[in-house]
Amino acid sequence: MTTFFVSDTHLEDVAPDNTTRFVRYLSDEVRGASALYILGDLFEAWIGDDDPSECGARAAEAIKGVSDSGTPVFFIHGNRDFLLGRDYAARCGMQLLPDPSVVMVEGQPLLIGHGDLLCTDDAAYQQFRAMTRNPEWRAQFLAQPLAARLAFAAQAREASKARYGELKAQGTHEVVGDVSKSAVREMFSRFGLKRMIHGHTHRPAVHTDEGGERIVLGDWYGVGTVARADAGAVQLYTLKT
Repeated sequence: MTTFFVSDTHLEDVAPDNTTRFVRYLSDEVRGASALYILGDLFEAWIGDDDPSECGARAAEAIKGVSDSGTPVFFIHGNRDFLLGRDYAARCGMQLLPDPSVVMVEGQPLLIGHGDLLCTDDAAYQQFRAMTRNPEWRAQFLAQPLAARLAFAAQAREASKARYGELKAQGTHEVVGDVSKSAVREMFSRFGLKRMIHGHTHRPAVHTDEGGERIVLGDWYGVGTVARADAGAVQLYTLKT
């Protein structure tokens, strides 16, 4: 049996083809599998479980179809959809997991997460992450009217683009936007494991020089990059268009 991993699909209404690709992938490849793990940034933005987006409705229906087929679906929050809550998870029939988590795949332990915790060179982002994961901040934000939360999400996206532009102009975006090797080694050491899979950096690759095997998922901008585990191995591959 096969276990699938995806991250960084970044679904949004302005790019419906991406949602169509994701829905088709779930229907054609994932239904009936051992499990599906969604490792964050399912959406480009998520402002609460009352999010009115069409992509949110389509994704929920498709993920529920996978769950109803007998394939358990698990979700870890990303930096774009950290407000995805229990109501939407129930609507999808998926289980929420902490970041990071250790799961058993074909009888072997595997460390999984979104990957942003490993980007310790990005101090500004780590401060933002700590703030937005605070239960008090979350409660205050979700108590705001829908229009205010949508406006915040739009502003946050623009700020993220602007900061990336600044880092690129400074020539530091490659380092700041990637994981810290010392953080990777610390994570392997803390959990006593030798295999990890994550997303976030949008740099699909398999690394073996950091104390273990680190498999990085790609994003879904234009084409989907996913991973599958079977026969004791985890392999990255690109979806057919």
